[in-house]
Amino acid sequence: MQVISFGQAVDRAIEDAMVRDETIVLIGEDVPMLRAPLFARFGADRVLAAPISEAAFFGAAAGAAMAGLRPVVELYMVDFIAVALDAILNHIAKLEAFSGGKWRAPLVVRAPSGAGYGDGGQHGQSLWGSLASIPGLTVVVASTPADAYGLMTTALAHDGPVIFMEPKLLSEECLEFLGRGGRDTVTFDVPADGGRGVVPDPPHAIPFGSAAVRREGADLTIASVAVGVHRALAAAAILESDGISCEVLDLRSLRPLDVKTVVASVGKTGRLLAVDEDYREYGLSGELAAVCLEAGLSPRFDRVCVEDTLPYARHLEKAALPNVDRIIRAARELVNA
Repeated sequence: MQVISFGQAVDRAIEDAMVRDETIVLIGEDVPMLRAPLFARFGADRVLAAPISEAAFFGAAAGAAMAGLRPVVELYMVDFIAVALDAILNHIAKLEAFSGGKWRAPLVVRAPSGAGYGDGGQHGQSLWGSLASIPGLTVVVASTPADAYGLMTTALAHDGPVIFMEPKLLSEECLEFLGRGGRDTVTFDVPADGGRGVVPDPPHAIPFGSAAVRREGADLTIASVAVGVHRALAAAAILESDGISCEVLDLRSLRPLDVKTVVASVGKTGRLLAVDEDYREYGLSGELAAVCLEAGLSPRFDRVCVEDTLPYARHLEKAALPNVDRIIRAARELVNA
């Protein structure tokens, strides 16, 4: 066992996979600098700097994947995926279906995501709900270093496109980068247990569509991903003093979603609180409610989400995000109604 950071776990998973599989290459803006140890080990033929044009290097990655490589395509932030959406939505995601399985695009998009450091609505989005709505894509979001290693390992062996969401507040490497350039006074709303954790030795892969029960409970199911899992656990500890027993689910994989675990938990508690740093309408929270109804359950339901464009002002941003206070209020209302 060893304690490492979230970002170190992701990099280690990529490095281990690159040793095993020579077809894995890294592509992205400033990747030789951002992944300097990987560049030093594997060289410029496998760690490639791209121009500041997501549309261009995502298109190149699609072609590379079709030609037999397994690209890891890096974004500075998931918000910039909009520039490459044609390649992802209309080509990469649909390639296998359109070709009847003859062509595939085995690539991984490494996408830092989330807010909590005052970067506003063009840089602090999560967008996993929008991406998970696209057939052909797999979308995963880790909340611990062990899961980051395990999910990235599975992603790198997968024969289709995977969006690997990397929560910025859990990544020391992301936050160190974001704090540069005269922003040394910026503070980050990192969860109390942060982004460092134990990774098994040897670490292991985590299958897609496999949620984790982070805390057992009887009165209420709180389902979330990424930073939301940490906020939910903090809220559950406070709610316990009120006599409210919360079960906290870490979904880990949004497409495919572990419907079985969600339904089993909600069937037990009879209440579901979806905590989602993504947008409220037409997203993950509504999908969780739908799968419960489709399974024949009729739980009491509420959700704590981002409801509008994220503001820059720190106090407004904090109020807009699914913080511990919002989770506690919603949980009490669900249980006491």
